[in-house]
Amino acid sequence: MEKVGVYCRLSDEDRNKKNKNDDSESISNQKSMLIKYALDQGWEIIDIYSDDDFSGAGTYRPDFERMIKDCESGRINLVLCKTQSRFSRDMEVIEKYLHNKFIEWGVRFVSIVDNADTNVESNKKSRQINGLVNEWYLEDLSNNVRKSLKNKREDGLFMGSFAPYGYKKDPNDKHKLIIDENVAYVVREIFEKYKNGMGYHKICKDLNDKHILPPSLYKKSIGSKFVCCNYDYKSTGKWIPDTIAKLLKNEVYIGNLVQGKRTNISYKNHKSKKVPEKDWCRIENTHEAIIDMETWEAVRRRLGRNERPLKTGKIHIFSKKVYCEECGKVFMRNQCNIICAGGKKEKRAYLQCKGNKKYHICSNRHSIRVDILEDYILNIINDLLQKVSLNDLKDNLKEKLIDKKGHIDKTEELTKEKSNLEKKLNEKRLYFKNLYEDKMKNLITEDDFKFLREEYSKDVESYQNRIEEIDKLLEEQENAEDKKTDIESILKKYNHIDKLNKVIIDEFIEKIYIGNYDEENNTREIKIEWNLNL
Repeated sequence: MEKVGVYCRLSDEDRNKKNKNDDSESISNQKSMLIKYALDQGWEIIDIYSDDDFSGAGTYRPDFERMIKDCESGRINLVLCKTQSRFSRDMEVIEKYLHNKFIEWGVRFVSIVDNADTNVESNKKSRQINGLVNEWYLEDLSNNVRKSLKNKREDGLFMGSFAPYGYKKDPNDKHKLIIDENVAYVVREIFEKYKNGMGYHKICKDLNDKHILPPSLYKKSIGSKFVCCNYDYKSTGKWIPDTIAKLLKNEVYIGNLVQGKRTNISYKNHKSKKVPEKDWCRIENTHEAIIDMETWEAVRRRLGRNERPLKTGKIHIFSKKVYCEECGKVFMRNQCNIICAGGKKEKRAYLQCKGNKKYHICSNRHSIRVDILEDYILNIINDLLQKVSLNDLKDNLKEKLIDKKGHIDKTEELTKEKSNLEKKLNEKRLYFKNLYEDKMKNLITEDDFKFLREEYSKDVESYQNRIEEIDKLLEEQENAEDKKTDIESILKKYNHIDKLNKVIIDEFIEKIYIGNYDEENNTREIKIEWNLNL
C-alpha cells in the first residue's frame, strides 16, 4: 500500500486570483480534495504537511522540509499535491526532487489537477514544461512586485514594515508617517547634543542613565512585533553608539524618505544585498520633520570626521579642524601640567603636527596653545562680523581664503585628469580591437596575443579604478560645497561672539592650516579655509 504524505501550500500570490478555481483554494479546500482522492485510491495517509503564507520559490518552508526528511527516511513513499506548482514553482527544486532524489529514495509524486505522476515516464516532459512555466510565472510576479514597490516609493509612500524611531504609521494610512511625540523629544535631544559637541558614547550614557528605552525595546514595549536579529533583549536593552550614528544620518527626521537601500539577490535567493546609493529612492517632504534644517546641516558637517571625544565625552572645538601647512597632517591635541607663577599647577592643552610628533616626517615641530588659537580665531570671526556691508565682508574673506592651487578646489584638475583617462580607455579599446583582428589574421601568435591581452587588461583596470576614485573625490567636493553655510544666514544669526563652541567653529570654518614657526620673528602663519558660500 502507498504511504501518502499530503502536501498543501498557499501564498500571497495565490490569494487574489480572478479565477477562484486557479491556484487560489484555501488550505482546507486543498486538504479535503487531496484526502478524498487518496481514500478513493485506497492509499494510506501517513501525514498532512501544510505551509500557509509561503512562496513556491525555493524550499524556505518548514513543513516542506519536514516532508522531504520523511521521504528520505522512508516514512512516506508518495507525495500528493493539488498541482505541481503547490510542491514548488522553482525548476531547480522540481529537477532535484521529482527527477533525482525521489527516484533515489523510491518516492512517487502525484498531482491531481495537472496529472503529474512520476510513475508515468511519458509525462516527464510535460512536468518539466510545467516547471518552466511556473518558474516564468514567479519571475514575472517578482518583476511586477519590484515595479509596484518602486512606483509606491516614488510616490512618497512609506513601504517599511516598522516606522522609524520617533515616528509611527498613520492609523488612517499605513503608508504615511506621523510623529510619535512619546519619543520624538529623544530624537531632538540626540541631535542637539551631537550638534553641541557631545560624542556618541556620552550621548548613550546620558540616555541610559535616564532609563530611556532604545528603539528596539521601545517598539516591543508598545506591542510591535519588531525583532532585531542577534539581539539579547533580556540582558542588554541599552543605547549603543551604532544606534546613535544611524539615527543621526537618517534623512527621515527632516521629512525625507530614502528607501530601496537593500534588495533580495533574486526571487529564488532571499538573501539581501546593498543597492548602490545612486539607485536609492529619495523623496523629499513626504511627512512632518522632527529636526529643523539648521540643526541637520550642523550635524551633517560633523559626521564622517572621525572625531575623538575627550574624557568628558565632549568633542574639543578644534577636532579635525587644524592641519599642518607643511605636510597636511592633522594637528593632535595634548594636555600637559604646567607650573605657573607661585608654583601653582595648571593643565594646559596644546596642538601639535601629527606628521612631526608621530611619523617624524615634518619639520613643523612647534606646538600651538589651544587657548591662544581660540582667541585668534575668535578675534578674526568677530572682525569679519563687524564689517558694515555684505560686499565688504565678501571682499575681506576673499583676501583671506587660501589659493585654489593649495588646499581648496581641485575640481578642475580632477575633471581634466578624468577626461584624459577616458580618452586613454577609448584608445586602449581600439587597440584591443585591432589586436584581436591581427590574431584572427594570424599576424601575431596566440602566445603574443595572450601576453598583450594581459597587459591591456591591467592598464584598463588601472584606468577604471582611478576614474572611480576621481568620481568619488568629485562627489565629496560637491557635497562639501553643499554643506557650506550661507553667508547671509550667518550675518542674521551673529553680531558678536563672546566665546567659541563647536557649533560656531563648524559653521564658520572648514579647516585651519598652521604654518612653520619663525623663531627669528616669533611668528607663524595661520590660514583659514572658510565654510561660507560667497
